[in-house]
Amino acid sequence: MVTDKQEANYKIYLDVCCLNRPFDDWIQERIRLEGEAILRIMERIRAGEWQLVTSEAISVELERMRNLDKLENI
Repeated sequence: MVTDKQEANYKIYLDVCCLNRPFDDWIQERIRLEGEAILRIMERIRAGEWQLVTSEAISVELERMRNLDKLENI
């Protein structure tokens, strides 16, 4: 059983593909479900319930992004 205190200790690593999923076309059910899941995860991170872990690889990939609107939202 996971307690509320344990949930606060979750460290979540999302690669750039995951971070971009909410901005993909949601016509396919699988894409929509994945996008919704990522948004829920991000809500918990923003609320301080979970901690987002990043890496140099993510920073490099984000620097290479051409879509500036999408990059600002990530």
